[in-house]
Amino acid sequence: MSTLPSKELEVFPNPKPSRDYTIRIETPEFTCLCPKTGQPDFATLKLEYIPDVLCVELKSWKLYLWSFRDEGAFHEDVSNRILDDLVSALNPRYAKLTAEFNVRGGVYTTVVVEHESQP
Repeated sequence: MSTLPSKELEVFPNPKPSRDYTIRIETPEFTCLCPKTGQPDFATLKLEYIPDVLCVELKSWKLYLWSFRDEGAFHEDVSNRILDDLVSALNPRYAKLTAEFNVRGGVYTTVVVEHESQP
């Protein structure tokens, strides 16, 4: 394969750092593994952020999310780790990740995590 999963999020300079604007990225094919059964969990991730000086490069975002495919993780943990990694890479003014996991055993799980930069 020409590309492989990666835990590295690449960034580029915000083209308009003087303005607040929102970037929304929807990823309908996120997968990780249930840490109890090893079965795949599927989710739609909805990221919304207001950049400060950096933006996330989309191919690296895709490869980063792909890196969770073979990892066991509780929904709450993986959602928080993803947002923590994004905040570490970008230090955005605001970020919100909504992780909508598909039904498992008759239960849907949605985890919403947020970050606001300190003034």
